[in-house]
Amino acid sequence: MIPTPVGSRSVFVGRRQELRLLLDHAHAARSGPAATLLFGGEAGVGKSRLLAEFADHLPDGRVLTGGCLELGVDGLPFAPFVTVLRQVLRDHGRGVFDALAPGGSQELARLLPELGTPPDDRREARGLLFEQVLRLLTAVAGAEGVTVIIEDLHWADSATRDLLVFLLRNLDTAPVQIVATYRSDDLHRGHPLRRLLLELERLPTVLRHELAPLTCQETAQVAAAVRGSELSPDEAAALFERTGGNPLFVESLAAQGQFVGGDIPDRPRELLLASLEGLDDTARHVLRVASVGAVSAAQIEHDLLAHVAEVPEDTLNTALRALIDANVLRVDGTGYTFRHALLREAVHDELLPGQHTRLHLHFAEALDALPGVVPFHRLAAEQAHHYFYGHDLPRALSAAWWAAVRAADTLAFAEELQMLERVLEYWDRVPDAVERVQGNSHVRVVARAAAAALESGDFFRARALCDSGLAEIPADAADEASLTDRAVLLRRRGQARTQIRDGDGIGDLITAMATHPPHVPGYGFVLSLLAREAMLHQQDLTLSREGAERLRAMGHETLSATALATEAIRCSNEGDDRCAEADALITLGTSLLNEGDFGEGRTVLERGLALARELGDPSLETRGMANLAHYLREHGDHEEALALLDTAMARLRDIGLMSASGPFVALNIAEARLDMGDLAGCREQVRRSLSWSPSPAHRVYLATADVRAAVAQGDIEGARRSAALIDPRTCTSGSTRIHTVQLSVAAMLDLRLGEQDLAGALELSREVLERVVLTKSPGYGWVVLDRIAEGVRRAALAGAQASAGAAGIAAMVASAAAELRRVGPVQEAFAATVAARLTAAEGSASGEDTEAAWESAVRGWERLLMPLHRAEAMVLGAEAALAADRGAAVGDRLREAAKVAAECGAAPLAARARELARRAGVALEAGADGEPVPAGPPAGLTPREAEVLRLLGRGYTNAQIAEELFISAKTASVHVSHILAKLELPNRAAAGARAAAMGLV
Repeated sequence: MIPTPVGSRSVFVGRRQELRLLLDHAHAARSGPAATLLFGGEAGVGKSRLLAEFADHLPDGRVLTGGCLELGVDGLPFAPFVTVLRQVLRDHGRGVFDALAPGGSQELARLLPELGTPPDDRREARGLLFEQVLRLLTAVAGAEGVTVIIEDLHWADSATRDLLVFLLRNLDTAPVQIVATYRSDDLHRGHPLRRLLLELERLPTVLRHELAPLTCQETAQVAAAVRGSELSPDEAAALFERTGGNPLFVESLAAQGQFVGGDIPDRPRELLLASLEGLDDTARHVLRVASVGAVSAAQIEHDLLAHVAEVPEDTLNTALRALIDANVLRVDGTGYTFRHALLREAVHDELLPGQHTRLHLHFAEALDALPGVVPFHRLAAEQAHHYFYGHDLPRALSAAWWAAVRAADTLAFAEELQMLERVLEYWDRVPDAVERVQGNSHVRVVARAAAAALESGDFFRARALCDSGLAEIPADAADEASLTDRAVLLRRRGQARTQIRDGDGIGDLITAMATHPPHVPGYGFVLSLLAREAMLHQQDLTLSREGAERLRAMGHETLSATALATEAIRCSNEGDDRCAEADALITLGTSLLNEGDFGEGRTVLERGLALARELGDPSLETRGMANLAHYLREHGDHEEALALLDTAMARLRDIGLMSASGPFVALNIAEARLDMGDLAGCREQVRRSLSWSPSPAHRVYLATADVRAAVAQGDIEGARRSAALIDPRTCTSGSTRIHTVQLSVAAMLDLRLGEQDLAGALELSREVLERVVLTKSPGYGWVVLDRIAEGVRRAALAGAQASAGAAGIAAMVASAAAELRRVGPVQEAFAATVAARLTAAEGSASGEDTEAAWESAVRGWERLLMPLHRAEAMVLGAEAALAADRGAAVGDRLREAAKVAAECGAAPLAARARELARRAGVALEAGADGEPVPAGPPAGLTPREAEVLRLLGRGYTNAQIAEELFISAKTASVHVSHILAKLELPNRAAAGARAAAMGLV
């Protein structure tokens, strides 16, 4: 082979501004937070050449480069990152990898087999793999920083895109610069990268730049450098007109003898092929062979090319030297790359059908004949590609199967699905298909494809595959294998349907349980999964469904989550499925806690936690810790709950599972901080957690916490932004998990009340009370009732028109409150608060009754670390006291409420307390002796006269002033007269203008 290139890299012309942008960006990433630059541009515009020049300006060892593979080769997951990891292994040794693997759990062995045998599959393995890549890049960056270049992002597979997004969201302060390029002209409307770019641009650390073509002058400079002589003005103009300033096309035509009046091809492919005119037949043959074999990043190994080309070595070397001299191929390690992928495509498209088929088949066979000629991670996928285009479907099916196996090993589930669907596509045309897929039947390949679709989040495809597989199993098939296959497909379809809410997903799970042979492995897992869904939906499963016989055999007329989890534990013990047992214990404990049995529920849940810890299943362990923390909060033990959640988060951080399980723990932390009045802390937790790419369900939970905290802060616009993540249909859905429904309702009611949309709040309240069974989950059920009752209270105060429909809703709230369990001090306090709001809304209730109701609510909150709830009760109680002419008793309460609201950042509540204090003539500030000191009224007015002047500025009548300040209309008239006299004003209108000028309005 030829050891060094004879030709040189293309000349670098222009691009000084872009080069400076890259260098400045690299400096910023090394001295501040990690940063990403996305470089787009049309094919051939010079993105790779620019990055090569940029890399030359960086210190040695500080650049890692990987390229995505062409769309023609499917099933090669994580391709650019495998290249990057292999470069790290070569440059830094395996020590940096071993440091990431506590206890020898080396997830990166899934991508680099040379690191050893990867650990057994675990549900959190993909998250752990991503975390280890993140930590590896952080370690390699050190203090000096590192640049990671990912080329041709438009060809990126799903797994690569997922990992890239994860890194962009989580590199934080690591001195890592990521530069990614893509062809902007390849991004059609449905291209996945097109949607992703819009999402990434919103990240503060991501910058996007489009690389423009060369100018006419720069085009002439490139051509002159290639040709060795200057172009005339006419030649330069003609060349620029024909090439549009695209450097690849310019270089392809630069050696042409004449630009003006000559026969210059117009189409891009012809422009590229024009540079091949001087090559002999042998060089052209070698180039055609290379165009078929260079399917991975337009690169081909010398030995592979020599094997398929079948020409003498000297002849081959002569041909290769000619191709390199012509700047068509370039030396790349032990092989060659095309100058540009477009050039490879142009040569490949010139092949005749027979040549195309024959060469692909020769390459597929050569990959078997030359072990190690391509990296292991590429072998099966490349063979599947070549055998398919070589029209050898049996061997294409085999290779696609092993490519799917390899994709599953690397946790690239979308690519696994892609390869399995190719297996299914070939199946009917391959007689011995079963033998070629390790003895799996067609149904089991379908089931495996459905599992891959579930793991990749393609729930609609998972459902369709399960439908297909179920239709294939005879309805009367009763053998053990068929029953197990049917049960597995039903279980997976049920999992998919619960995600897309298309109907009765739980029904599929019940049928799966009734179908699955109890003694066959996996039965305990079905029960555990069904128990969890029953708990999350708070739905008992009745005997009217299919599978009634087996349910009846368990001794139950209905099956609750508690009963299902108990049965799952028994079956898991018998089948020695300890993971399913731990999962079921956590579900059972959580269900008991929800039913109000705090002592037994906590004991059972902690047994599940201990087993999960023993099994080394951190995702299950942290799920249990978060569930326990939730019910500790409902029991009023907020400090213990937050400490437990902090421990769970630290555990996830230590083992690198933040992305996989972190969002679930984080949303519980956000809710705890919201309860404890730390509004800013709650919103910051939500902001950080959303950057971890949480699941859609967790994203909704986080959004509800942010909406409620934002409304409490008075940030209505921020609340609206987060509310956009909540599907309004969720608020009244009977098929959605109950906590999702309740939290969505609470958030949307808070927002509508914050927007002063009483009509919208009442309308939603009525729909919820009519369609949602709040008693299923009393913890959040009380939160929802509290928000509905507040809407009723405000409507009653707003007047007859607003309160017209509130009376009926108030009766529904009272009825629901009577049925809702009250377990622990938090729910007791909510019950007292709901009662106080309803009392305040009653037209017949006296001021003394309302004040007493609020006093009861204040006492309920006194024992709890939920200060804003208590502060609001004090403010509303003070308002009731003033209405009952007991204003002298409200000073201390208003001062405390205003202080708490200000400390928590609850601006609307603080303003409400200040407003009420002004109306009551209460001073909120204290002097040097600690006694309240009223603010000095303006212009010699008394405090009461200043309040009257402020209301005059609002255009109030004497009657309205009297109502606002709890005085008589006659007294209000006297105050107005004194104000006009003191300020020497002729009338009320002038007094209003003076109030505005004094800043009172």
